[in-house]
Amino acid sequence: MIEKYDHLIQQSDLISRDLSWLHFNYRVLAQSMKEGRNLFDKLKFVAITASNADEFFMIRVGSLYNYLDYGKDRVDYSGLRAVPFKRKLLHDFQEFSRVQNDHFINNLRPEFNNHRFQILGYGSLQKREKERVTNYFEKIVFPMLTPMVYDSYHSFPILMNNILVFGVVTKTQDTKEKRKMSFIQIPQNLPRFYEMERKDKMIFVPIEEVVRQHISEVFKNVEITSSTLFRVTRNGDFTLEESEDVEANFIEEMKKKLKTRKTGRVVKLEVEGEYDKWLIKQLRTKYEIDEDNIIEVPKGALMDYTGLWQIVKHEDFRDFRPEMPKPVPPLSMSEYEHPDMFKILKDRDILLHHPYNSIDPLMDLLDQAAEDPNVLSIKLTIYRLAKNSRVVSALLNAAENGKHVSVLFEVKARFDEENNMKEAQRLQKAGCFVIYGVGMLKTHTKLLLIVRREGEKVKRFVHMSSGNYNEDTARLYTDIGLMTSDEGYANDVQEFFNVITGHSVPDRYDNLITAPREMRSRLIELIQQEENNAKNGLPSGIVIKINSLQDIDTIMALYAASRAGVPIHLIVRGICCLRPGRQGLSENITVRSIVGEYLEHSRIFYFHNQGDPLVYSGSADMMVRSFERRLESLFLIKDELLKQQAINLLCYNLKDNINGYEMKEDGSFVPITPENGKVFNIHKEFYKVKREVVMSAKLF
Repeated sequence: MIEKYDHLIQQSDLISRDLSWLHFNYRVLAQSMKEGRNLFDKLKFVAITASNADEFFMIRVGSLYNYLDYGKDRVDYSGLRAVPFKRKLLHDFQEFSRVQNDHFINNLRPEFNNHRFQILGYGSLQKREKERVTNYFEKIVFPMLTPMVYDSYHSFPILMNNILVFGVVTKTQDTKEKRKMSFIQIPQNLPRFYEMERKDKMIFVPIEEVVRQHISEVFKNVEITSSTLFRVTRNGDFTLEESEDVEANFIEEMKKKLKTRKTGRVVKLEVEGEYDKWLIKQLRTKYEIDEDNIIEVPKGALMDYTGLWQIVKHEDFRDFRPEMPKPVPPLSMSEYEHPDMFKILKDRDILLHHPYNSIDPLMDLLDQAAEDPNVLSIKLTIYRLAKNSRVVSALLNAAENGKHVSVLFEVKARFDEENNMKEAQRLQKAGCFVIYGVGMLKTHTKLLLIVRREGEKVKRFVHMSSGNYNEDTARLYTDIGLMTSDEGYANDVQEFFNVITGHSVPDRYDNLITAPREMRSRLIELIQQEENNAKNGLPSGIVIKINSLQDIDTIMALYAASRAGVPIHLIVRGICCLRPGRQGLSENITVRSIVGEYLEHSRIFYFHNQGDPLVYSGSADMMVRSFERRLESLFLIKDELLKQQAINLLCYNLKDNINGYEMKEDGSFVPITPENGKVFNIHKEFYKVKREVVMSAKLF
């Protein structure tokens, strides 16, 4: 049956969004298999694939079940309807899970001992170590455990999302019920591993092994037939019900939805290999899931690899972790320059390319704006914040100093909702004007506007970016941000803020392309312009770097441009629903993905425009949600040096032969390898970029 599905899938001119995501997670897992990476880096990438998978099941598989559970059908880009597509997707994820577990057991586990640690079960511990584990269980763990029985007198307990659970089957004297099942949820606030030192190495005992060994303490004088470790992942997709009521009621609505994420329908059941068949049969019936939804975790593997972060970040292994390179100054800003950011930005624009350039110039601008008596107002959009956010500190300081601070806070930022609500309320209490999103639209645009009095006039300072105002991710994600005092940018950004917070409807922006109003149509116009140039024998070309490509209308425009002879190079980190290299459709389109040390997050759109390139950057991907359900913006890069920086960034991405993968017509990806031993790794080369290289960069 799966072979039949595969045949149908290859006939489609589009690639399934969800199957494309699975290919992406394979590329992330491949980072853990790369020679030359140290063990802790490899474990990090395994942990990332696990958190990716949890989010994928909660949101994408959850969304699929929204259709199935409500009796609605849908046709995937692959051409498959909902039920067969579900079978295909879950079948392929089963295979991914098998590869992931095999890699952990056969390639990573054998290396633990050489790196001064081991993950051990209770049976492999020494006598003194067993005593310590027992003491830990009795003093810390046992008082926190709550057994929950399910029988004719007790309703089925609500088992929380993504938490390790023991299903315990016990014998009973009751003639009607010969066996009972009970559940013990392992508290989330306990460390994933109990740690002990053994001479010169660390011993990590999984928390489930601590509980398993002492489970009889929870069921005294009762015969235990079996204890099975499992973990449920629940639907976390809210798209069926979104509140239109925004202010105070909106916060309450979000709080309710966070609770449903913890108790929504089950979409995945992970279970250890030697499970109790009767117990799992009961769970399958209760949760209305199929065999395909059950992921078996073999002996020697680990349930929930996100727990590996405890080992990866452990202080004892700091020497094993590679040191992060020191950021370099942006090309248009000297390391030894006067620290007055207002003075610098009145002189010239600055393009920050993170993490190669530090986010400090932007943080300095915010700090200086908070203190400067001439600054009148600060307007900012917030999507995801760092844990101890300098941004929030600066805004609180600004409010205390009497500035008018307006913050458009996106409380719908997935999995950051609780933190965002908390920080938004802090700012509101300090006197900031806080707007909690705009109705059904998610605010994804990244914009900052500072208004400063200079004599009898005001000067406006702007920052526009592809990335969040987040100091933590600025060290791990590649993003670009433009800092400027250009009046054209300032007019557009101020106008866009008026659109977001009020009812302004501008005719057209000079330097911005915005969603949901016009982004899809404007990008298609730019693609069609290249198509027309090619048809008229004029130079043409398109290079686009984004996270995801899923919107059918823009894909069809790219296909049309390809048929007209336009050379098109796409750099798509994750989901790509376009099928490259198909005869008569897309033979002039190449697609590559960059997956490596940093998370590629910058978006750049290059249109050749007969040799006078138009280059945009910003927050948006080419997805339906970006064009229709989000407030997004792309900004035109006007300054010649900054434009060349963006062009060089694209050139380097197309040149990389260490982190690159080429997409084939069938949707698979193959690694790009160095020819003649000439290695080009962008995650190293961007630290060495020189002005003369940038100014000579050319794509076509």
